[in-house]
Amino acid sequence: MSRGPTEGRTWRVGAVSYLNSKPLVEGLDAVGHVTVTYDVPARLPDLLNRGQVDVALVPVIDLARFGPAWEMVSDACIGCDGRTLTVRVFSRVPPERITHLAVDGDSHTSVALARVIWGEKFNRDVQISRFEPWELDECQALLLIGDKVVAHGVAGFDYQVDLGEAWAALTGLPFVFAVWARRRDADVRGLGELLGAARDRGVASASAIAAREADGRGWPPELALRYLTRHLQFTLTPRHRRGMERFFESAHRWGLLTRPPSPALAPSP
Repeated sequence: MSRGPTEGRTWRVGAVSYLNSKPLVEGLDAVGHVTVTYDVPARLPDLLNRGQVDVALVPVIDLARFGPAWEMVSDACIGCDGRTLTVRVFSRVPPERITHLAVDGDSHTSVALARVIWGEKFNRDVQISRFEPWELDECQALLLIGDKVVAHGVAGFDYQVDLGEAWAALTGLPFVFAVWARRRDADVRGLGELLGAARDRGVASASAIAAREADGRGWPPELALRYLTRHLQFTLTPRHRRGMERFFESAHRWGLLTRPPSPALAPSP
């Protein structure tokens, strides 16, 4: 039996605001001592560091960067083993000719992943800058993440690279975008079990989640269901851990992590 918080306490959970997080928080709103705050991935690490949430669904690159201060609390994750649909580079030139990439400010992990892929696959250390919508006509290539990729797309870019698909082709491994983490000085006993149970409910209820969420997010319902059941994965398996370790090693090699990643970041099965 999982242990809940101390009497009178409410767990504060920070979750990604996209469709991809919905299976991970299914039913949490019905748990009386849990509140969920939604934001884009890039802002969740700050909420965790400032103590505004007890756990957060953090980008894995930030887990590596804050490794001494953070710890994973669940084997629930947002991952893939191939195409993601929602993490894509749109380019006006063939991928091997990209020299400059405008990136989505909502993302941390995907930006690092793009740097790794272009470095290892194309031997290019691409220049990175923050994307601003009014600069779209000047962009050579653009990285976008989240629901907006499906709901809106990008006109005028003839080439696309799905980063999950590119990572799988490069390494033969799954990729993990986000995991649940806590600050090491925070007592969250019992919360990991709640998050695991929410993930299990969400995976079992994927059809209902897709039907409930699709229209309001601009997704065709059948595509939303395929996304949640065939493109995304929500459990950190041994292969996913190896994918995380491989990504951390590559990120360090390309100067995206200032120190080698700690093997303790990915907990044992």
